[in-house]
Amino acid sequence: MLLALGLNTIVLTLVLLLCSLAKLLAPNDAARGRVRRFLARLPVAWIAINNGIFAFMRITRWDIEVPPGLKRDGCYLVLSNHQSWADVLILQRSFNRRLPFFRFFVKKALIWLPFLGAAWWALDMPFMQRYSREQLERQPELKGRDLENAREACLKFRQIPVAMMNFPEGTRFSPTKRAQRSSPYRHLLEPRIGGIGQVLYALGDELDALVDVTIVFPGRGGTAAPTLWQLLSGQAERVTVRARQVPIPGPLRGRNFRTDPDFRQELERWVTQMWCEKDEQIAALEGAGRAGSEFSS
Repeated sequence: MLLALGLNTIVLTLVLLLCSLAKLLAPNDAARGRVRRFLARLPVAWIAINNGIFAFMRITRWDIEVPPGLKRDGCYLVLSNHQSWADVLILQRSFNRRLPFFRFFVKKALIWLPFLGAAWWALDMPFMQRYSREQLERQPELKGRDLENAREACLKFRQIPVAMMNFPEGTRFSPTKRAQRSSPYRHLLEPRIGGIGQVLYALGDELDALVDVTIVFPGRGGTAAPTLWQLLSGQAERVTVRARQVPIPGPLRGRNFRTDPDFRQELERWVTQMWCEKDEQIAALEGAGRAGSEFSS
């Protein structure tokens, strides 16, 4: 499986990099838009082939439920709990051809990474210029500029579909991290609202809804979530995914959580409520331990 996934990734990445030259050399916005739409199909094809490899191997039982009515040409904010690097493949398997291709904020300096930087640029990942604490102390006028950078980076998404992906916990969950951070949740770390606030501020009324995703690995008897290697090598017997579509309240759109303390409190209450519900859902899914049904894309 690892060999098949690796070959698929190498081939599609090379095609993507070659096609990105056409985007760079496009003579006008109309031509650039056509190239952009074609480039958006490549990761969809890459994920579809990956999913076919998973289905052919039939190692893991998949129990995936996603809400009806999701639009491939829509604009969404997607949140998920995070336990393993395997989560990325699981999310791709669950939502390919159901949502637009996932995108996420990337530090501007990473555009110079060999291959990856060009691939992220070709796929319209929003690059952000972030400032260190030392820079802000030297130049106070830069404070809040990163949020404006996020808004500017997302302007292109007014013309193309997008699903902005965010792991609010900021890192992978473990019982050790839960104890270190004194998390009030049994199965989650406390969420951070920074990434959510950036997307709500940058995209505002463009967003159709929020998609709240819960990933559970039932039947592991309290052991750690499977690593990416364990998932690929068949050591994850079951994967359960539950998703729901959550309306985004109008007052939470397009506001700056850093300069508006009332909005920050509203956003924190909203996210905290979702995290309380997610914590209960994880406990119920792990307790049920029911066998999953095979997912078919």
